[in-house]
Amino acid sequence: MDLFSLKKVLLVTSGQPSLNPRLVKEADALAGAGYNVTVLYAYWNDWGTQHDKPLLVDKKWKAIRVGGDPEQKTLTYFISRLFNKISKYLILKTGANNYFADIAIARSSYFLIKEAKKHQADLYIAHNLGALPAAVKAAEFYKKPCGFDAEDFHRQEVNDDVNSSHFKITSYLEDKYLPLVNYLTASSPLIAEKYAKLYKRPVTTILNVFPKTAGLSIVNNPHQPLKLFWFSQTIGPNRGLETVIKAIALSKQKIQLHLFGQLAEGYQQQLLQIAQTVAVVDSQIFVYTPIAANKLFNAAAQFDIGLASEEAEFCLNRNISLTNKIFTYLQSGLAIAASNTIAQSTFVQQYPKTGKIYNGAQELSVILTAYNQNRELLYQTKKEAFEIGQTQLNWENESKKFLNVIDNILTIPNPDAN
Repeated sequence: MDLFSLKKVLLVTSGQPSLNPRLVKEADALAGAGYNVTVLYAYWNDWGTQHDKPLLVDKKWKAIRVGGDPEQKTLTYFISRLFNKISKYLILKTGANNYFADIAIARSSYFLIKEAKKHQADLYIAHNLGALPAAVKAAEFYKKPCGFDAEDFHRQEVNDDVNSSHFKITSYLEDKYLPLVNYLTASSPLIAEKYAKLYKRPVTTILNVFPKTAGLSIVNNPHQPLKLFWFSQTIGPNRGLETVIKAIALSKQKIQLHLFGQLAEGYQQQLLQIAQTVAVVDSQIFVYTPIAANKLFNAAAQFDIGLASEEAEFCLNRNISLTNKIFTYLQSGLAIAASNTIAQSTFVQQYPKTGKIYNGAQELSVILTAYNQNRELLYQTKKEAFEIGQTQLNWENESKKFLNVIDNILTIPNPDAN
């Protein structure tokens, strides 16, 4: 560890730590391995800010928020929004192939670029496309290596329309900057394959797993309604929740749906209307505000089945991603009910004792009915999922791969350093 004790690493995100657990895990791993770690981040929303405060208290790394916010640094926040809107307008008029794409990709991008260049580090790591220009430009400025973590397949993260402004901007930035980074990591094997094929280079898969939760108890609720659990930053359309409600209705079982997240405007009413249409009563659906990351596993453990309900047809990224939901369910001791995306189907085939794959409301209703009527099967599935999380799919194992990537980058002589 002494060899790396003075090495400085700058991680950059256009989001917030509490909204980006992947970044937090990497920062923790780096600090634990003896690196001097600083995180640059930006305001995204109010509840993320509330959760950042307790999250950052005991960290062994420094966090700096840039780009202003609507409460304290209002002028900087206004300027960041103005720059972002002007850049988007200019791209609309002139095309994505220019400097304005760097600023248009995220509200805080201009200020992240400016701030990153103030920090001389031995390695710069970007954690989303909004942070990528900042990390690469700072690395070039100091003639140091940089890396990028692809949590999503960004160019097809929103839709699959190659003529959309999102696709044009993101593909331009990826083509501009990803050939310049010294390493690439990705959150699923299929996302890694996509980037490896695009850029003819190796991409290391670092799964969205979490630290072990060894002290957690597996809950058995044999005499209560079957409790389904789903969480996200935002509760909204195109996340498969409509299918879940229809499946509950088809099953004709005593089933509850528990949703954690920030409701998209007008979506609660839309969801309840769907429920009423299929005769699912309001008392079967529970909505909670977002929960802090350090409390998530204990909260989730009170339920029975974790839903990974991504809609494969929405965009390619949804089809090839392995989200943090699945790995949260493992560490919480929940059985998994996952929609039939390519990535999730592959996962359940590899770990069949963790749960079931469904294709549509009818198949999900059959799965829910089977678990509800056979509570011993449900309990055994929950225990198997938890055991796999404790022994195989956890951050203690996956962080070793990540640190190996970093150690290799920082021990390879940099030809540009002189």
